Amino acid sequence: MALDVKIRQKALGAYVISCTGRMDSETSPLLEKEVRGLIAQKPGLLALDLEHLVYMSSAGVRVLIIAHKGMKDAGGKVVLLNVQPQVKKVLEIIQALPEQKIFRDMVELDAYLDRMQKKVIEND
Repeated sequence: MALDVKIRQKALGAYVISCTGRMDSETSPLLEKEVRGLIAQKPGLLALDLEHLVYMSSAGVRVLIIAHKGMKDAGGKVVLLNVQPQVKKVLEIIQALPEQKIFRDMVELDAYLDRMQKKVIEND
């Protein structure tokens, strides 16, 4: 099974990357390329929607770490949403991203984005 990656801009400086299929050593380079391209644009937020991700190997975890480090270095954040139980278990077992924010769904992410934008407006 392949990996399908779709990117959409959710808000100014916020992108959602939807992953469908399997993320393993053969397919993870596709996501890595997309993630690196977005990080180069220095967005404030990358949200990885894993609702349709059925499998993730250590190669997929590596891409998540690259995303997390790249966004942190650029002053942004990576969040995960709709994480399937089997993928969540992989992340729990290896404890690769202990401070990673995981959202239940797009509604919870939107509420978070709304709060963050209001925070910025209030500080201006």
